[in-house]
Amino acid sequence: MAYQGQRGLSPTGLGIAIAINGALLALMTTMATTTILRGGDEPLTTINIPIDPPPPPIDPPKPLPRTAVPDPAPAPLPFNPPAPFPVPGPVIASTDILPPIAPPSPVTASPGGTGSGTGGVTVASPLPVLVAASVDPRYRADFQPDYPAFERNQARDGVVVVRVLVGSNGRVTAIEPVSATSDAFFDATKRRALSKWRFRPATRDGVAVESWREMTVRFTMTDQ
Repeated sequence: MAYQGQRGLSPTGLGIAIAINGALLALMTTMATTTILRGGDEPLTTINIPIDPPPPPIDPPKPLPRTAVPDPAPAPLPFNPPAPFPVPGPVIASTDILPPIAPPSPVTASPGGTGSGTGGVTVASPLPVLVAASVDPRYRADFQPDYPAFERNQARDGVVVVRVLVGSNGRVTAIEPVSATSDAFFDATKRRALSKWRFRPATRDGVAVESWREMTVRFTMTDQ
């Protein structure tokens, strides 16, 4: 009977059987998947995969050092010599004046022989050697006139220009004013010149002679 049943299986029954088997297979697959997903009660293990650190930042290129250019040397300043220090005492300036000299007389010499000939040769005599008077350095310190008291109280400076006649002995024998800041300055200069001034007299051919010379005396309060 069983044999008959198997031969009598219809296509419809075969299809149903396949469908049932397919449904069972799908159910089993779903259950297995669920079991796998739910059966993992153990904690998941985390695996750290090392990652290479990022490369260091690239520094910007450093600027090249600037070469210091030296400043040009300053132009040298013009040299101005310092002012001279004032010399104590009056400033004595002089102009030598010698007395006028007579022109030499011609000397007539005969050409030689005897007799009174008229064709002589005229020979001029040599000029005399003149040396002007000069301040005697041994008495230079005595040329300082006394500062007039009135002018000193007024804090006034002065200048005196005089002409002095130097005798053959070197002393002043006469004095004439040329210009003066005041009479007080001239009087002080006159007293000093006649009493204390000494010169080396002028000479003509080695012989001392008198001569005129001009002197300038300056009075300054800085010397007091």
